[in-house]
Amino acid sequence: MIEKSRFEIPKCKNFSGYKPCFPYYNCLEKGCKENNPIGKKILIINLDAMGDVIMTTAQLHGLKRKYPESTIYWITLKNAYPLLLNNPFIDVPLEWNFENILLLQQMEFDFVLNADKSQRSCALHKSINAKEKYGFTLNEDGKIIPENAFADYNYLLGVDDYLKFRVNQKTGQEILAETWNNDYQRDRYILNLTEEEKKFVHEFRQKILDHPSQTIVGFNTGCSNLYPNKKMTVEQHIYLINELSKFPEYKLVLLGGPEDTERNQKIKDAVGDKAVLTPTTEGLRRGLCYIDVCDLIITGDSFGMHASIGLGKYVLVWFGVSCWTEIDLYDYGKKFYQEDLECSPCWKKVCPYNLECIQRIDLDGMIKEVHRFHREIKNAT
Repeated sequence: MIEKSRFEIPKCKNFSGYKPCFPYYNCLEKGCKENNPIGKKILIINLDAMGDVIMTTAQLHGLKRKYPESTIYWITLKNAYPLLLNNPFIDVPLEWNFENILLLQQMEFDFVLNADKSQRSCALHKSINAKEKYGFTLNEDGKIIPENAFADYNYLLGVDDYLKFRVNQKTGQEILAETWNNDYQRDRYILNLTEEEKKFVHEFRQKILDHPSQTIVGFNTGCSNLYPNKKMTVEQHIYLINELSKFPEYKLVLLGGPEDTERNQKIKDAVGDKAVLTPTTEGLRRGLCYIDVCDLIITGDSFGMHASIGLGKYVLVWFGVSCWTEIDLYDYGKKFYQEDLECSPCWKKVCPYNLECIQRIDLDGMIKEVHRFHREIKNAT
């Protein structure tokens, strides 16, 4: 019979198994020098939509209240991975790839939490060895199903339009906390810039401001190409910029990602020096910096909106196809939507009604709210 190894592997976050935690210190023989208990092992699966990934970070507060001694793993897609960095609650951020999936499938977790109603996320959720599972999984036919009763309401929102569009008043954070049996206390997103990024933000602000008392208003003009009907028209953005540029107390900035490059250039060509055009192809983390430069953000329901909320910006959000009730601005911003339209929200990719929900956005109401922010709110906060 083969003799088992004599080593007792420490249940410590610092121990890797391939190098010492501290130079010239053998913790296997001498015991932990700086014990950092693993505690409960928790895996979060959240791949779909970068904005949703930011919103899901609000769940970390509740998890740490329930399980203060814990180690949190989080797997997401490569494009969203940078959003998990510099987060004190995430011990092991992982990109979605074969190597990391294989690693997770060989581990044993106390809890696995899946936020996504997608087959790939549910397949991974089903394949993980865990004592308790929450969220969504697959049945024997490959259908997405709730793991348990905690996910029933969230699941029903996906198949019952009347419940989702007309009845539900819960925010996305509240719904997900219920789905995961988590402690919900209306916690904020966690999105932290590094010191180098904060330095860049400070220097860029100084570069573009005409005088220190100016309010920087950012225009997040685009959204995911998956739902192009979330966007305001180019003409609406031009109107807002032309009107706000009449007031010297504002500095106006165009924001966006690679998919917004052409659109933002078209707006810039129309308004000239009235707006600063920020780069759209410098990467996700730099894009967060340009958002953080601003005091107030005008945006649709998009990644840019969630990033702005996460960075603590005052947010003016227009809604058309998506559900305004599910978004929590944490009492720091204002929503613009058409409550009297029977067709909104709808989540349709093609509109049969000439996008009336977008055409009717209260642009002058937005301008009034920018003035109110500059006059009453900015200095008070």
